[in-house]
Amino acid sequence: MQDPLLTIIVPVYNEERTIAKVMERIVATNREAEILYVDDGSSDTSLAILRKNARAEDSVLTKVNGGKGSAIRHAIPSAKGLFTVIQDADLEYDPKEIALLLAEAKQHPGSTVFGSRFRRANPNLYKRYLLGNKVVTFILNLLFRGKITDSYTCYKLFPTAILRTLPLSAVGFEIEAELCAYTLQKGIPIIEVPISYFPRGLQEGKKIRFRDALKGIATMVKIRFS
Repeated sequence: MQDPLLTIIVPVYNEERTIAKVMERIVATNREAEILYVDDGSSDTSLAILRKNARAEDSVLTKVNGGKGSAIRHAIPSAKGLFTVIQDADLEYDPKEIALLLAEAKQHPGSTVFGSRFRRANPNLYKRYLLGNKVVTFILNLLFRGKITDSYTCYKLFPTAILRTLPLSAVGFEIEAELCAYTLQKGIPIIEVPISYFPRGLQEGKKIRFRDALKGIATMVKIRFS
């Protein structure tokens, strides 16, 4: 059987309210993709929902709780697609826009493609998260001479062979900083395409916090000067 063109990694932790809808949207717009769901030790019914709704050709991986970064790293060795992209398990990102990243990647072999929330008007962005992202992205660009606009976007699409060369070790949200820093450090081109964004609030289960931005900055500094 021929390997798929695209693998979609979906880290999941306590997303019983949204994961079924996310799964439906991913399949509806990315039917030919391989989907790797990673349950990161959920304490709710997320794992049961994954097992009930996953297609036969997809995989549901499980692990003890460790964080988004550990879940992504757990799935990378299983990816069979020529390209790999990450999809969150909430409804903040629209899976139909993965096609935009994939089309750009096919036109620019050897490049990574990031979906940027700041290359399109997204009026629902929370000011504190916008500011935090802008600060982290500014520091990233300063450290690695980059020119990207959205370092903490979920939508990062890599040629899988390149993704496997990155010495990732992050366990939490600082995986976003690692992915950016190592890509820039290795001189791998990053192309950004505009995407839409529908942020949920803390009361709806948003997990990233201010401390995660600090961890991201520390991670970038460590990579730059190690």
